[in-house]
Amino acid sequence: MPGRPRRLLIAGCGDLGNRVPGVLAGWQIHGLRRNVARLAPGIVPLRADLSDPATLNEAAGFWDGVVYTATPGARTPEGYRQAYVDGLRNLIERIDTPRLVMVSSTAVYGQDRGEWVDERSSTVPARFNGEILLEAERLTHAAGGVVVRFAGIYGPGREYLIDKVRSGPVGCRREPPIWTNRIHAEDCAAALAHLLEMDAPDAVYVASDACPAPRWDVLEWLAERLGVPGPFEQEDSAGQGKRVCADRLAATGFALRYPDYRAGYEEVLECD
Repeated sequence: MPGRPRRLLIAGCGDLGNRVPGVLAGWQIHGLRRNVARLAPGIVPLRADLSDPATLNEAAGFWDGVVYTATPGARTPEGYRQAYVDGLRNLIERIDTPRLVMVSSTAVYGQDRGEWVDERSSTVPARFNGEILLEAERLTHAAGGVVVRFAGIYGPGREYLIDKVRSGPVGCRREPPIWTNRIHAEDCAAALAHLLEMDAPDAVYVASDACPAPRWDVLEWLAERLGVPGPFEQEDSAGQGKRVCADRLAATGFALRYPDYRAGYEEVLECD
């Protein structure tokens, strides 16, 4: 007689969480959020507020896997702390799971001279968001969980750069380059599914496409595809950013559907 399906809790189930059912088979997926009307079809709704422990009773107990992918209600230190530290702590105190995956960000790296960074690189964030994410990562590790640091996420519904290019010429420094890193939202969901299914994952993974790119090149390519004027040269004092290497995740057998910005943005533009 077949056993029961594995039960997955996606805490803070937004855009990325809603994509997981399309890439993860054999699991009964529960989505925890305040507004469960925004859950994708097939996700079992669990209405709760991670910042309010009194609402989390239904989430208490054993789960075969838990993905923590909360987002801040406000881009302030208070908003980040409530979402990433307080909410995570509230949930960890109530659940039992052999596989906790926490969604973090490459904002934990403060490198800004075009350096390559990976899981072994120093984490000295430049801003409060990275500092608070590191605190949440420590909570995750203390609970025996896995951290995945996503680069800039783009895809359908995440079209800020496309809209910016479409609305008018964008100023950008061409040399020295300002390095950018990104990952398509569908690849993010696939990475989460991959980490849930792995036998013995490492404690932390970086997830980015295989093509760090100068911001100028991305703007120029998008403008050409949109048929609008390209970027204009604009001097500024910004740093050079960083280049993200995701070889550790690739070595586990994970394959990107969108290996560079051209492949990913091409699909977004075709659906536009």
